[in-house]
Amino acid sequence: MPWVLWVPAALALALVVLPVVGLLVRTDLRRVPGLIVTDASLAALRLSLETAAVSTLACIVLGVPLAVVLARSTVPGIRILRAIVLLPLVLPPVVGGLALLYLLGRKGFLGYLLSVTGGVQIPFTTTAVIIAQTFVAMPFLVVSLEGALRSGGDRYEQIASTLGARPWTVFRRVTIPLLMPALGSGAVLSFARALGEFGATITFAGSLEGVTRTLPLEVYTQAEVDVDSAVALALLLIVVAIVVIAVARPRALEGTAR
Repeated sequence: MPWVLWVPAALALALVVLPVVGLLVRTDLRRVPGLIVTDASLAALRLSLETAAVSTLACIVLGVPLAVVLARSTVPGIRILRAIVLLPLVLPPVVGGLALLYLLGRKGFLGYLLSVTGGVQIPFTTTAVIIAQTFVAMPFLVVSLEGALRSGGDRYEQIASTLGARPWTVFRRVTIPLLMPALGSGAVLSFARALGEFGATITFAGSLEGVTRTLPLEVYTQAEVDVDSAVALALLLIVVAIVVIAVARPRALEGTAR
C-alpha cells in the first residue's frame, strides 16, 4: 500500500472522529447516565429500535425483488427506473417527507382514498415513521444488492436454467444464496440509516412523544431546552449505531478473513 495514502486517509478519519470528540469534550460524562435514563429518552430509544427493525424488514421484503429486477431486467427504460429508485439518496429528507405527506396525507390522492374508504389516517402515526424510514433507507439495500448481482454475473443462474430449474427455483436456490453477504451489508446500512432518520420523519410523522418521536427527534427537542441532555442523547445514538454496525456487519465484508 502506498504510504502517501495515509495522508488523505488520516484526514478522512479525522473528519469522522473529531466531531464525536467534540461532543465528548462538551459533555459532562458524570451526568450522562442520569440524562439518558429519563422516561422520554428511553421511550424514544425503544421507538427508534422498533421502527428501524420493522423498516429494515420492509426494505428486505421490497428491496430484494427490486434489486433483482434492476440488475437482471433488460426492459426499455430500466436506467430511468433505477434513477427514480435511487432518488431518496440525493433528495433532502424533508423533501421526501413532504412528498409522502402529499401522497398519504388527508389532502393526498392516496391518503384521501384511504381516509374515505377505510377511515385510515397514516400521517402522525408510528406507521408513518416506518414508511418514512423505509423510503430513505431502502436505496442503500438496493444499491448493495444490485452491485453484487452485477459484479457476480449470472452464469450460475444460467447454468441452473439450462439444467431445467424454473425461474422461481433459480431465484430461491441460486440468486438468494449468492446475495447473502451483500444482503447482510445492505440490511445493516438500511437499519443504521433508518435509526438516524430525522427530516422525513418529522415532516411526515411529526414529533409526538411515545408515538412518533424517535431518538433523533428527541435530540432535536432537547436541544431547544437542555443542550446537555441533547448532547448526551446524541452520544447514546452514536453508541447504538456503532454497536449495531460492529455486531451485525458480516466479517466477510471486512476485506480480509479473520
